[in-house]
Amino acid sequence: MTFIIKCLDCGHNAPYFPTSTTCPKCGSQWREAEYDYELFGKTLPDKVKTRQFDLWRYRELLPVRNPNTSLSLGEGYTPLIRAGNLGLMLGCPNIFIKDERQGPTASFKDRQAAVTIAALKEAGITEMVAASTGNVAISYSAYASRAGMKLWAFVTSLVPAVKMREIALYGSQVIKITGSYDQCKQVAAEFARQRKLYLDMGARTITSIEAMKTIAFEIADQLTDILGSGENTRLRTPDWYVQAISGGMGPLGVHKGFREMQQMGWVDRTPAFAPIQADGCAPMVYSWKKGLAKAEPVASPKTHIETLATGDPGRAYEFLKGHVDSTGGAFESVTDEEAFRAMHVLAKMEGISAEPAAGAAFAGLFKLIRAGVIKPSETVVINCTGHTMPAEQRILGENWARDVKFPSLTQAPQEEGLLSALTQVAPERFPKVAIVEDTLEARRLIRRILQSQGNFTILEAENGRAGLDLIQRELPDLVVLDLMMPEMDGYSVIEALRAHPETATIPIIVATAKELTADEKNRLSGHIQALLQKGDFLNDEFLEEVRSLLK
Repeated sequence: MTFIIKCLDCGHNAPYFPTSTTCPKCGSQWREAEYDYELFGKTLPDKVKTRQFDLWRYRELLPVRNPNTSLSLGEGYTPLIRAGNLGLMLGCPNIFIKDERQGPTASFKDRQAAVTIAALKEAGITEMVAASTGNVAISYSAYASRAGMKLWAFVTSLVPAVKMREIALYGSQVIKITGSYDQCKQVAAEFARQRKLYLDMGARTITSIEAMKTIAFEIADQLTDILGSGENTRLRTPDWYVQAISGGMGPLGVHKGFREMQQMGWVDRTPAFAPIQADGCAPMVYSWKKGLAKAEPVASPKTHIETLATGDPGRAYEFLKGHVDSTGGAFESVTDEEAFRAMHVLAKMEGISAEPAAGAAFAGLFKLIRAGVIKPSETVVINCTGHTMPAEQRILGENWARDVKFPSLTQAPQEEGLLSALTQVAPERFPKVAIVEDTLEARRLIRRILQSQGNFTILEAENGRAGLDLIQRELPDLVVLDLMMPEMDGYSVIEALRAHPETATIPIIVATAKELTADEKNRLSGHIQALLQKGDFLNDEFLEEVRSLLK
């Protein structure tokens, strides 16, 4: 046998059986798998070179003795994508997105389901129970159906109906619980106890933690391919790993993955961990900030992000706190509104439509960079845990679509009818913003920030002379202006605009990378509405200025 199960409380070692959920010596439910790290550290690197890129690439480090390839749905080895536009916006060029949306059922829970169902199938188990806020039940349902197993899925009544229907589509039995997610877990556990069925226990489930550590293996592989090897190591690790959490299972597993690679000599360090929670249900964050050794439960979660609504994390907090503290990481929380806004930014700047929980992770990333906790020079990997379901109204806000009524041919000729219809699509009522900036990347960044937050008609010019001509011709509602440009600098553009009545009152925001002297600031005083340093856009100051000037 190449692995054993070690109790995290008394240290007792025992063989692995999926139905054995407690330590035979002390009764603890907190145990983890251990492997022959010295052996695998030497032998696995050569073995994996010829293997396909999926979750089972490092199969010797998973608690399944003979992986059944017929159960696979193509799980694992999701892309690691550089977030170039976000990096520009945040002034942090090495941000990478682990795109777990690209799993078989579009969430990182596919890893948990793939490994757990494989282990249960190997043990001859044919029926199981799981409590879920949606994603894990969908993943388990897909893999259980493939393995010919019965799943009893307990979900809260707040889980979107579209997710419940997908769970049922796979043949699972959906049981809706009117109550909190913690109460849902209690009902599921009692149901499993009475019927003597296998129960998924989240972070206490050995296969779940083992499955999540494959994220770490893949990140190290992929980051090495992208950035090259680090010093004295075969594989590269990021400086930070960021993920939204409910019960904390994901980061617990990912930390174990990096720790195992360090034990095997593949990497020389473990990244700092940043678990993110929703403000309305952040027992780990608030307990950590208070310096508490144990988490204070949140009795009544108040968040619309149902997948993050675990009010009582139990001992998962103690283990995760140890990982965060030992790596120099940080817990952080964000509001629902910040998470929804981050979803917009991510979709509009990177083309990635993510679930609200992933939006919370990105909002947390923004917050940590703004606070200086994550430094501009550091490499960050953020887990995009799942794809968005059909977007709800509260996320999109008002006016997200425009209605077009095509006139009948009896009312007008077809060409005129088409032109009439098109005028309804793009009415000339959106504020015009002129960007005058000689650097293409800076113009693109400002454009994307504006596009991510509202409807604007955006005009661009690449130097001061062209910018002045553009402004005088188009008379925009707002000008975003650089100071240091060829042909004509920003100071001269401002003076020319203020000298003519038709342009004298157009608001101007100066965005510059230059540190201005007192004399230079005096020269601008009274002629512009705001002076912003490039790289400071993250703190919403730029967008707030734009909104205030366009009201």
